[in-house]
Amino acid sequence: MDTLEIKNTALAVSYAILEGRWNDLDKLLDENFTYTGDGFVFTKDEYIGFMQDMKAAFSNLKMVFPHVLVDGDQASVRFISTAVNTGKFMGAPANKKNLEIHGIFIRKVKNGKVMQEWQTTDLLGVMK
Repeated sequence: MDTLEIKNTALAVSYAILEGRWNDLDKLLDENFTYTGDGFVFTKDEYIGFMQDMKAAFSNLKMVFPHVLVDGDQASVRFISTAVNTGKFMGAPANKKNLEIHGIFIRKVKNGKVMQEWQTTDLLGVMK
């Protein structure tokens, strides 16, 4: 895969989540996909379920990707998410607040599928 294909595949995962296209997300992730980030480790199915819960808890969810760097088979992406917390998430009730969340994820892409994702989010900024 060339650099542009790796970038597009890595970003396609985020767009599938944003648009609630769960079948497309399933197809983009390798069967042995793993996620590690912010204290969590997920399998493919756990990741999809977590993203479905997140999408249900935050309305008007948008993401921008100001920096995308590709090195070998990995895309490193800085993201900024905005949303309104309108539903229960991870045991916390909805607070109806507008959120702006900054973070970085790295996705490893092989043969048109995302194999692994590592993520870190500015959780302190979210809590403020």
